[in-house]
Amino acid sequence: MPRIIRPSQNGQGRRFAIAASLFNEDIVRNLVDGAVRTLLANGVADDDITVAWVPGAFELPLAAQMFANTGRYSAVLCLGAIIKGETRHDEVVGDAAARGVAEVSRDTGVPCLFGVITAGNRQQALDRSGPEVNRGAEAAEAALEMADLLPGIE
Repeated sequence: MPRIIRPSQNGQGRRFAIAASLFNEDIVRNLVDGAVRTLLANGVADDDITVAWVPGAFELPLAAQMFANTGRYSAVLCLGAIIKGETRHDEVVGDAAARGVAEVSRDTGVPCLFGVITAGNRQQALDRSGPEVNRGAEAAEAALEMADLLPGIE
């Protein structure tokens, strides 16, 4: 019989960090609120959640690395909103942020979740940061599961 490891979303006794982008702050605040609500609903104590606001999505990987390097957090959520403009800037920032967050996760062994909306327009971003669909809440669910899963992998 194979050994099966299946994570739960129990956050009791775990600490979580959230790096949030100030760019498109109104949208990102919705993501942060969704993430915090999800963490609290799954047993994480309010004092065990730290939120740091960074200038933009490009800065998320560095904040994630700093959080991960402390050894105090079970997972780091990186939340932001990148909205397409007239140039390719959104692609460049989005690609760099995604690669950077993935690299931090692999290099440190601390789960770093990419909860950055990459939308074609403002309405799409609002639709993904609302009460029904909230990418911040989804990132929090994944963070809870990864924080629970990794200690079981030897």
